[in-house]
Amino acid sequence: MWQVTDKWGNLIELTDERWRHILENHWELKEHLDTILETVQTGRRKQSAIDPYKYTYYKDFDNLPYNYTRVVVIVKLIRNNFIITAYPIRKRRPYESQ
Repeated sequence: MWQVTDKWGNLIELTDERWRHILENHWELKEHLDTILETVQTGRRKQSAIDPYKYTYYKDFDNLPYNYTRVVVIVKLIRNNFIITAYPIRKRRPYESQ
């Protein structure tokens, strides 16, 4: 299990079971555990409109594989505050043409 504190002072856990889930569904993050934890520590976040305890943390990175540009981490801030999942996405950068 890993623990990090976000910018708002919440201690958030990533359990071994959730890490296995992330790797099973998003294997491209295998070498990016630190990136996931950094996203929670220093990234931006948005609260779910449906579930007030669910937050999406996100942060852009230049070193992700397969042209991914951002890591998204879903966190449940209730009781033991834990990461549900994480995944990479491709977000067009402002300087890229369409």
